[in-house]
Amino acid sequence: MNSALPLIWRKIGQRYNLEGNKCETCKEEFFPARKICPTCRRKGKLITVDMPREGIIYSFTEVFVGPTGFENETPYFLAVIELNNETKTRILSQIVDSDAKDIIIGAKVKKTFRKISDIDPEGPIAYGYKFKVMK
Repeated sequence: MNSALPLIWRKIGQRYNLEGNKCETCKEEFFPARKICPTCRRKGKLITVDMPREGIIYSFTEVFVGPTGFENETPYFLAVIELNNETKTRILSQIVDSDAKDIIIGAKVKKTFRKISDIDPEGPIAYGYKFKVMK
């Protein structure tokens, strides 16, 4: 069984709903959620917020040699997504269900829910967010 499974379940808010947090002191937003605001330190008060489900491709790359567990998914695209929030939070995500010609810097993308891994054939399947290009 996958030893990372407890980690996946503990992070359901982040994996399923793009839950991050926001510092009420400086108004910065973070994903994944932080324990302490890097700007305000102890003076910051962090609250849980849902990150936007849409954004743009800030940067991307095509992966031809995948890491262990993802060898059979190559080639695939990874992108830095700039979310549509005030602080333009950036996250890393795989781009799915999109034509290669449509994956360009500045392309609008939206969150989708997909399988992340199923390393153990008899174990549970891990699901989470990925993004796809909006047309």
